[in-house]
Amino acid sequence: MIEQVTVIANASYPLEGILTLPDSQAIKVPAVVFVHGSGPLDKDETIGANKPFRDLAEGLAKKGIASLRYDKRTYTYGKQMIQELGGSLTVEEETIQDAIFASRMLKTDPRVDANRVFMIGHSLGGMLAPRIDAEGGDFAGLVILAGTLRTLEEVIIEQNEVSLKQLDESQREMASQQIQALKDKFDSITGMSEETAQQSLLFGAVYAWYLKEMHQHPVKEYLSNINKPVFVLQGDKDVQVSVERDFNQYQAILKDHPNASCKLYPGLNHLFMKAIYGTLKDIWEEYNVPQTVDETIIEDIAKWIQSV
Repeated sequence: MIEQVTVIANASYPLEGILTLPDSQAIKVPAVVFVHGSGPLDKDETIGANKPFRDLAEGLAKKGIASLRYDKRTYTYGKQMIQELGGSLTVEEETIQDAIFASRMLKTDPRVDANRVFMIGHSLGGMLAPRIDAEGGDFAGLVILAGTLRTLEEVIIEQNEVSLKQLDESQREMASQQIQALKDKFDSITGMSEETAQQSLLFGAVYAWYLKEMHQHPVKEYLSNINKPVFVLQGDKDVQVSVERDFNQYQAILKDHPNASCKLYPGLNHLFMKAIYGTLKDIWEEYNVPQTVDETIIEDIAKWIQSV
């Protein structure tokens, strides 16, 4: 069962959303809030020809779990936010406020078990999950899909360096210079004042303050202090985050956590779909092939939610 809803954490930015409920509902059901990865994404988290949040929502509903997904604020109001906020934009306005409000919406729905509202964060959403929880999400547990505990700068530079190796030799020198220029920009962020960071454009519409603000809220600290259930999932063919530097780091930090699980899935990419090319160079070609989230992912998340 699907209901159209509106997520209004900020009156200036009402967001279209979809509440998906199991068809048969004898009792209050557990529910999840979906939190997107980087970029302006719609409620289905449409990436190329694929819609991972839609797949997950529909799959979980069949297993008795409700969900709320909504358009990302920058998807609906990107130009308006740049005009209004400029370089002061952070993940608070882009992501965190709406996720916290969505959690509260679900907890006040009489069909939902208010004590069993979980968060499923993908990529940047997974990275931010412990912070969102600490700042007011107050979830029953966190599902982190292809997240990272590194800074965004580290991930961006690594992706660029991997892409560099896949270029023709004729293209490498110019690309190498561009990567070095980006590194220099990133290195300068630490010494910037808040005011300077809000005036320093790094690339696209991303200002230095967007990254510097995240430095002040280290996700590793949030994760280390968390005392609720956590489930970390990653595909071993994911070329946007790393098994060695991301998944293994989650395992290391959560190794003594009494209610944490980490699982690596063979053959799956960043969208938890079958990897076709397995290279960053061909990633958009891969994402433009219509697929669906692997059924094992839906089964494992549902079992985990039902068990905690």
